[in-house]
Amino acid sequence: MKKVIKGLTAAAAAFSAALFAAVGFYSAALPDSYCITKGTELKLSCFLDVEAARKTDGESAVMTAAGKSADNENIEYTLNLFGTVPLKSVTAKTVDAPAFVPGGTPFGIKILTDGVIVAKLETVDERCPAEESGICAGDVIVSVGGEKISGNQELADRIMQSGGKSVVIILRRGEKEMQVLLTPEFSESDGTYKAGMWVRDSSAGIGTVTFYDPQTGIFGGLGHPVCDKDTGKEMPIGVGEVADVTVTGYVKGSCGAPGELEGNFASSGQAGTIEINCETGVFGHLKRSPSLASAIPMAYKTEVQTGKATILTTIEGNEPKEYEVEIERVDIFNNAATKNLVIKVTDPELLSKTGGIVQGMSGSPIIQNGKLVGAVTHVFVNDPTRGYGIFAENMYKSAVSLNADAA
Repeated sequence: MKKVIKGLTAAAAAFSAALFAAVGFYSAALPDSYCITKGTELKLSCFLDVEAARKTDGESAVMTAAGKSADNENIEYTLNLFGTVPLKSVTAKTVDAPAFVPGGTPFGIKILTDGVIVAKLETVDERCPAEESGICAGDVIVSVGGEKISGNQELADRIMQSGGKSVVIILRRGEKEMQVLLTPEFSESDGTYKAGMWVRDSSAGIGTVTFYDPQTGIFGGLGHPVCDKDTGKEMPIGVGEVADVTVTGYVKGSCGAPGELEGNFASSGQAGTIEINCETGVFGHLKRSPSLASAIPMAYKTEVQTGKATILTTIEGNEPKEYEVEIERVDIFNNAATKNLVIKVTDPELLSKTGGIVQGMSGSPIIQNGKLVGAVTHVFVNDPTRGYGIFAENMYKSAVSLNADAA
């Protein structure tokens, strides 16, 4: 009997510890505020059951900003684990969901950088001037000797014109601007002065449009940034252009070998502009809608559920097609700007042709219950049937700044 009691006590202690751990984790990880579509209630999709209960009127359930109508309410909820264990109080703002034309169409990306990106360093006759000055791969060189740099050739010309004398270089490292002093080295092999670094001033590629706002002409695509292939750093935009693209074929993906879309820039004309390249994708303006489809409402992250969904993507020509997927995981925790969803391709046709998700599909919109819920962003290298997605809400937040800039 004592053994049974000890066993039950140990089990109860283990359960209590696990419960306290879950409460601590969810209390810290779940956001304090949310947006929900008018006429709906706050619902959360978590691994463990978390229910949102409106506070009573006596607990100040509904608050409105002073002097404003109650059209946009701030509703207070209590989050409860398993419906009974209180986690925290949160606020949900009721808003009108924006409506966008879903994309799925390919687009060409052309970016000229703001400054030049340092791709890698190298020695010049046994020394590396760039390394000695403190320059690192991934830095963005903005000016040399007080003159702005916008291309590789300009940088080479300024270094050559130094005649070997030290020059002041202004660079950006992340959000920080720095000044360094570089002394070029004379290269005996070709009779020029060099800084000992390889730099890049442009990038080009193919992605997929996620959404288009017919009211403003704003579009969002990719769901992840355009990065330098050597450093992995985001390319700083000087000039960004959108070009029309025709998909000519694809390489089927397999375990350990991601596939990719193949395509050609259809013309030299500009179809739009890219003005933002950031963690959640690329954003700008298009001259026309990329699709004849009607606009559909965007879902806020609290509306996204595990289960059946579809993606719109183009694997041949330039017309998107809808394919079935399963949303396997939804992550609404704090500080998760990307990789919010895990999806699995279940459509027999797409699996047969591409093996699942391939490079170039980034930005393909994810549709669930008639709403735009997100976009495909990455393929799992060891399982091309599965990959990550981003919430449409997170991309929308980045696109909003374009409207603010215009205003």
